[in-house]
Amino acid sequence: MTSSRNTVRRHSAPDGIVVVDKPQGWTSHDVVSKMRGLAATRKVGHAGTLDPMATGVLVIGIGKATKLLHYIVGADKDYDTTIRLGFSTDTEDAEGTSLSETSSAPQRLELEDLQRAADTLTGDIMQVPSAVSAIKIDGKRAYDRVRSGEDVVIPARPVHVSRFHITGIEKASSQYGDVWDVHASVTVSSGTYVRALGRDLARALGTEGHLTMLRRTRVGGYSIDTAAPLEALQQQVEQHQVIDVLPLAQAASASFPVRHLSEDEVIALGYGKRLSPQHQSLEDVEESTASEVTQLYAGASSHGELIALLKDDGRKAQPVVVFAPRQ
Repeated sequence: MTSSRNTVRRHSAPDGIVVVDKPQGWTSHDVVSKMRGLAATRKVGHAGTLDPMATGVLVIGIGKATKLLHYIVGADKDYDTTIRLGFSTDTEDAEGTSLSETSSAPQRLELEDLQRAADTLTGDIMQVPSAVSAIKIDGKRAYDRVRSGEDVVIPARPVHVSRFHITGIEKASSQYGDVWDVHASVTVSSGTYVRALGRDLARALGTEGHLTMLRRTRVGGYSIDTAAPLEALQQQVEQHQVIDVLPLAQAASASFPVRHLSEDEVIALGYGKRLSPQHQSLEDVEESTASEVTQLYAGASSHGELIALLKDDGRKAQPVVVFAPRQ
């Protein structure tokens, strides 16, 4: 006698982007693993790692949208954070072990003092990333080297901090003595470590510090207002057998300007051919540097279908990813 199970195989989620509000304590890989189950496909990735302590915007690509992630990850980002002044930890956040036995927090601290110190860390700066980071040194992640007992020194590198606004300050107590909790909002370029900003702000004030809260509120064109908790996505699957996704064309237009394509251009791109530039004239290009005029465009058909992502340097528009190749 044989037995059988009546199982229903769910269809995979359509290609697109899901903006997840990552919960505290989860790694970005944990979220991807969960999303593979919810989306019923292995083809899932994310645009920009968040530490387990951090919460907020994690951009998830499903299916063909994973091809967009490489270009989304380079977008600027917004964070809200709380920096505790008085002692540091070996991870520069609340999950680490204290490196101090007593607090070194100043007795008095004014909001104006904090903002002046933050202003020195604004603009184009050279930043030494946190030692406990995903940066590779000779092929091995820095945090793996730290955990194995190595002393890790990462060279400073250029980053851009376009906003470092102190939003509040309050005195608090800790097992090491009185400390200050400083609340701030920042806008930073890709590759900037907010933990390192907190560390350097503290040092500019003559003390040590670490982050106790970090929440990412925006990645490029994707904001926390459109982010869904994992519980809500789970409910979508239970009720409708599929999760809601932002379709490819809408997903691309959230981060890139749209170039509307003619049918001839759609066919040309389907074969990987180059197009004429969108706006820039050759004379304009010769008066500019390539980096100043190069821009990514989302090339869309008249039917609203995402055809390709285009790199336009003012001389030509070259497809870097083709989503709808023509046979």
